[in-house]
Amino acid sequence: MSFKIQIAGLGAGDIEQLPLGIYRKLLNHDGIIQARTLDHPVIETLMEEGVTFASFDDYYEEEAGFERVYERIAAKLLEMAQTENVFYVVPGHPSLAEMSVKLLQEQKEVPVEIIGGQSYLDDLFASLQIDPIEGFQFVDATSFQRNELNYRNHLVFCQVYDQMSASNVKLELLEDLPADYEIILIEAAGTDKERKEQIPLEDLDRVTSISNLTSVYIPPVPEELLTHEFASLRSVVRILRSPDGCPWDKEQTHESLRRYLIEEAYELIDAIEEEDDEGIIEEMGDVLLQIMMHAQIGEDDGYFTIDDVIRGITEKMINRHPHVFGDVHVESTEDVNANWEKIKKQEKQERDSILDGIPRSLPALMRSTKLQKKARKAGFQWESAEEIWEKFNEEVQEFHEALESGNKREMEEEYGDILFILVNLAIFHKIEAEQSLTYANEKFISRFHHIEHSLKKSGKELEDASLEEMDALWDEAKRKERE
Repeated sequence: MSFKIQIAGLGAGDIEQLPLGIYRKLLNHDGIIQARTLDHPVIETLMEEGVTFASFDDYYEEEAGFERVYERIAAKLLEMAQTENVFYVVPGHPSLAEMSVKLLQEQKEVPVEIIGGQSYLDDLFASLQIDPIEGFQFVDATSFQRNELNYRNHLVFCQVYDQMSASNVKLELLEDLPADYEIILIEAAGTDKERKEQIPLEDLDRVTSISNLTSVYIPPVPEELLTHEFASLRSVVRILRSPDGCPWDKEQTHESLRRYLIEEAYELIDAIEEEDDEGIIEEMGDVLLQIMMHAQIGEDDGYFTIDDVIRGITEKMINRHPHVFGDVHVESTEDVNANWEKIKKQEKQERDSILDGIPRSLPALMRSTKLQKKARKAGFQWESAEEIWEKFNEEVQEFHEALESGNKREMEEEYGDILFILVNLAIFHKIEAEQSLTYANEKFISRFHHIEHSLKKSGKELEDASLEEMDALWDEAKRKERE
């Protein structure tokens, strides 16, 4: 003989909301009915009428999280169903925000039958006077991600059992909404004990009357409070490029915006170097604006949208991190880098050369580093630093010969060879040439400022000082740096 699990919903309020068929089934059931929790007004009434219940309330005390509670409930019910038919009741409707029911439905060993029940949503909509067709999101307060919330919809949190769950909801919402944003607490919707209370968000976990019949309603949030969301930025850029938008923004093309992207990227790097958090926020915004402008131009021209951009980089990151999103095992950063290069090579199989893909528009020092690193990976490299220095000396000699010839193009090429070899030396010693030159630039600025300030203090102008005086002050600045 095979046994099954029948599941009924008790509704969200009192016995008056319970469908007659389910009431009769509960009243006439021969045996103990398993209840997720006894904390429900319908159960109190039915117990007075002689119905016997057992509950899983102890599980809530024994476990730290709701997920584990629901897993244990489902496992216990399945165990019981090995030897008998099981009648299980839950608050509300079994198919609405009931994780234990979902877990039972996902298994295939024991038949599960949903008898029915009354959802409290109809009463909730009527009480709040909202139309879900305008946009509605129903959220489990015990299990949600903030980035999944759509504040432009009517937003209702169920499963707000107690102060702790209310506090969790509040803290998440405060990341997006002001503390004084007005929300509504509604309890026992549709019953004679229904109660609504409008409060500021910051007071959500200070209300003492929260129970398992409490829901929290967040009215649609005005756009001016959502300027931190990606959708808001996208809308602003779209408006700027629209027929009624800004004349300057409408005229821009990928080509006309190129220099701004480079400029904003360098300004961001400056803010990072200065460890200026506020500056980093501002400059990252400027870089993001450039990305959004290019994406909007692509959308206006009918070639691509920002969705294509995001989809592309998301899929690339997942594909290039199989040790995170797949089953590849790595031991070290070196393993990660090796995997990364291998996957990149597979993605770019159509390239004729390993040097393809390095942008021509990169600063020359950075491009030189990338070219030589790629060549080194293919085995095209010197074995020792001495060999590099030998080549360096050879290039210096060739530069001197070019100087004697007086041919400017030849001089530039030979000087470029010297710089190229120095980049190779930096790679050999695992030094970033770009960063090294940045340090040298900053050091020069600092020491030259010392010369200027020292001369000013002595009443001299820079142009009046001799080279010997400036050299002495330069050496003084170096000594102060060491100290």
